[in-house]
Amino acid sequence: MSFWRKIAGLAARRLDEAECDVCPPGLPGEDPAFSTAVTALGAKLAKADGDAQVGEWEAFHEVFHPEPASEGNVRRLYQLARQTTRGFEGYARRLQKRYHACPQLLEDVLDGLFYIATSDGVVTPDELVYLERVSDLFGQSPLTFRRIKATHLGAEADDPYVVLGVAYDASDEALRAAWKARLSDAHPDRARARGLPQEFVEVAEAKAAAINAAFDAAMRERRALAATAPLQGAA
Repeated sequence: MSFWRKIAGLAARRLDEAECDVCPPGLPGEDPAFSTAVTALGAKLAKADGDAQVGEWEAFHEVFHPEPASEGNVRRLYQLARQTTRGFEGYARRLQKRYHACPQLLEDVLDGLFYIATSDGVVTPDELVYLERVSDLFGQSPLTFRRIKATHLGAEADDPYVVLGVAYDASDEALRAAWKARLSDAHPDRARARGLPQEFVEVAEAKAAAINAAFDAAMRERRALAATAPLQGAA
């Protein structure tokens, strides 16, 4: 039985509570709990900005490819779930509990949700709150969420990781190495040694200051995340 026939068959029944503590065997699409939760999360995301649009269903359709024979039942399940955002946290928790040992799969789900959110050309603050909460319930770190968000929406120009040219999930050692390399390239003493005018030295000083500030900001954030990680895990 296909992914979509399974979830269509669950439309009139209570959802699987997903009490398993390890990833079930087989493909996720063959797991009714996974299929139903993903459909509900996509539908409820469409409601998060208060205006569930046809384009969002089309984006969901494009991401998850329902079979033609099952499309009517799938759409009815989607339409039912998108009436309200209430209950989305329960679906996210079930997915995390069932697939916590498969973090890449959960990232794929969040990627799909971002695709749906961007389908109308505008991601609203309410949609971002929804997506960030889903990511948090999936057990993903804030840096993982920021990386996925940047993939779909682009990074802020003053993002310290953009300034340093390093990945969000880079190790502390890689972050420090990138900082040193960037600082070495931009150091004002290099401009002075080349006999450049004072204006060039001042530009180099500003760039070096921005690089130092970016490194300090990234390290402060990492220390704060490390300090709160046990609390998040307990929640």
